[in-house]
Amino acid sequence: MSASPNHPPADPDFVPDPGRWRILTVLLVTVFMALLGVSIVNVVLPSIEIGLGATQSDIQWVLSGYALTFGVVLVAAGRAGDVFGRGPIFIAGLITFTLSSVAAGLAQDPASLNFIRFIQGIGAGLLNPQAIGMIQQYFRGEERARAFGLLGSVIGVSAAIGPLIGGLLVEMAGEENGWRWTFLVNVPVGVLATFLAFLWFPKPMRTRTAPSADPRGAPGGREPRDLDPVGSMLLGAVVLVVLLPFVEAREAAWVWALLPVGLAGLVAWVWWENRYKRIGRSPMVDLALFRLSSFANGTAISGLYMMGMTSVWVLIALYLQDGLGRTALEAGLVGLPAAVLVAFGSHWAGGKVTEYGRKVVIWGIASALIGLASSVLVVHLNQLNGTSIWWLMLSLSFVGAAQGLVVSPNQTLTLAEIPIDYAGSAGGVQQTGQRIGTAVGIALITAISFATLAQTNWTVAITIGFSAIAVIVLATLAIAVKDQRARIRAGHV
Repeated sequence: MSASPNHPPADPDFVPDPGRWRILTVLLVTVFMALLGVSIVNVVLPSIEIGLGATQSDIQWVLSGYALTFGVVLVAAGRAGDVFGRGPIFIAGLITFTLSSVAAGLAQDPASLNFIRFIQGIGAGLLNPQAIGMIQQYFRGEERARAFGLLGSVIGVSAAIGPLIGGLLVEMAGEENGWRWTFLVNVPVGVLATFLAFLWFPKPMRTRTAPSADPRGAPGGREPRDLDPVGSMLLGAVVLVVLLPFVEAREAAWVWALLPVGLAGLVAWVWWENRYKRIGRSPMVDLALFRLSSFANGTAISGLYMMGMTSVWVLIALYLQDGLGRTALEAGLVGLPAAVLVAFGSHWAGGKVTEYGRKVVIWGIASALIGLASSVLVVHLNQLNGTSIWWLMLSLSFVGAAQGLVVSPNQTLTLAEIPIDYAGSAGGVQQTGQRIGTAVGIALITAISFATLAQTNWTVAITIGFSAIAVIVLATLAIAVKDQRARIRAGHV
């Protein structure tokens, strides 16, 4: 069989590490903890308001601070792992995240909590690209697909089950202090994961070389490698000024003026990376990676998909709590079947993606569209004749299945042709696209929904919001279908 994005070329020098599955266990537990820190907070914001006397601006920054620093450091952290060793950077991020979780749970005022959330976001941003890079490093072939399938399960379940855990903690500990436990529950997990990482991770072997260009323009060969600090700072600044308007627009309209600055910064970064390579140095991100259609298309799919589908859970939580007066626990329970299907779908897809390629992603996107349409139907029937809102558990199950069929298979296909020495930075690029997509999507979809709500009611607001999500998902589908057709023409599927 010829090499392809579905079936990467065999590496005759690769010797599987006997401890690779133990290493993967540490990675999955830690990534779950870090991503839970994003989704769990959504349902405990009222508890933070009560417990700390926080204002709406304070509450916005509880979410925004974490999202900003998480997104800003992803690519630089991935690059640092590629250069200095992924294990040490992962452990540094894990310790940072765990200690900041302790501090967040003990915060006494909104300003302290928000400062700590910035630090917590840095910790999450340090460790997430290393997880992707280490899966690329320690696994090959179908084992790599299964490993990414497990990672996809963790990502999807953390998003779906976070609101449920947050609701349970508020129910158990009370509205005044329940929010604290959403941070403190990370501590025993973080301590255990840190211990196991020191115990099981191999000692780092620093490699001072990196890929050069092959005939297609993609990295391959060897050349000197370094951290590219100017490129790191430029891209970090670009991500910051692009994300800030979308996470802070409600508080200060002037931040939209930063978008042209971000575009100019992106042009400057591309110029710098190309120049850095021309003078014989190793850039932070080798832009030749984007000549690989598997990477370019996969990165676009992941960014667009997250732009649309992340907002589903935000709107459902708002609708159930603000629109129907349900509790945080009830809002979390609605997503429980979806969380189960995320895990099942990711596991199944991990074993099938090398066989079916991007078809698996297309099936997942179709499931997402079914979930959106059926959820709108449930909301309308609830208003018309009092149909139980718990039917959302069924309709949102299609969304959960979609998450399992899209995220991990797309990750596998996107990174299939990426050289190991660029695994961290390439994974960081993909995750940065997801973070930007998430921030833009939540800002855009919630703005559309709230504008509709101001004129009508929650039923219409959900309909319009989910319709906007569907438009974005259809754009994602178009790219996936285009990529699949290109694979068929190239004989890859």
